[in-house]
Amino acid sequence: MPFDSRTTLASPTGAKLNLYTRTATGPARAVVQINHGLAEHAARYERFADFLAARGFHSYAHDHRGHGHTRAPDAPQGRFAASGGGDKVIADILAVHDLIAKERPDLPVIVFGHSMGGLIAANFVQKHSARIQAAAIWNANFSAGALGRLAQAILAWEKFRLGSDTPSRLLPRLTFQAWNRQVGENRTGFDWLSRDPGEVDKYVADPLCGWDATVSLWQDLFDFVFAGADDARLAAVRKDLPLNLVGGSSDPSTDSGKAVKALADRLAAMGFSSLSSKVYEKDRHESLNELNRDLIMKDFADWADTTLAA
Repeated sequence: MPFDSRTTLASPTGAKLNLYTRTATGPARAVVQINHGLAEHAARYERFADFLAARGFHSYAHDHRGHGHTRAPDAPQGRFAASGGGDKVIADILAVHDLIAKERPDLPVIVFGHSMGGLIAANFVQKHSARIQAAAIWNANFSAGALGRLAQAILAWEKFRLGSDTPSRLLPRLTFQAWNRQVGENRTGFDWLSRDPGEVDKYVADPLCGWDATVSLWQDLFDFVFAGADDARLAAVRKDLPLNLVGGSSDPSTDSGKAVKALADRLAAMGFSSLSSKVYEKDRHESLNELNRDLIMKDFADWADTTLAA
């Protein structure tokens, strides 16, 4: 079943957010606010929203700036903004949460993010953890380290030579293309996303997916990576916030899930008391489009049920 509605939400940042909602089919227990990944869009989470509806969860999913059908004067496809893109993305999410608070004032909210959306969700949590009941951060890598700093230097050079509003020439080679080589398949350029060829083919055929991000968008993403991994910022998050971390053991973008485990270990060491973490064997990057997606969605809903009961 498709999303119940598609509307445009005016954000204080000036963006017109393309927003999808799905209503729970029975008595609702909570709202899941969904944040999609890089070079994709919110409509791809329709199956997840449908599953959640059957389990008693409303869903709100919007296209981030520079993605899908969201429009902003400073955010063409592939770019968050001419400047301050990261802050504007977080402000857009806050606008969605304000709408949820208005429309569903009595329900707790779980923020969910996949990949880039996981980076975004983690940064949102650092600023607004008091507004949510729980957070799910999936397939996100906060272990950039020295290679991340090198990528930032490359992007600074590209910005100087090419400008910030043009696609990066080097980052796709170091990320998407390198990750695809690691999985050992060359049927498409995106086999690293999933073991399910049908799901990969749908991504490849989607005109709103697979484009090359601009230099400025990559810069904003690495800002999210390093801010999300900052101990001082993590220390400001309430330690009883339930967190759900998910990865795949064959996902090259998270170093075969090692980055997910590293984040879980760091959070546990910092005293986060309600932490759930799992790396699914053989899964690649898009957990919700993997061969075992039904199990993964059930595990998420079971975790959410346990969290709400507690």
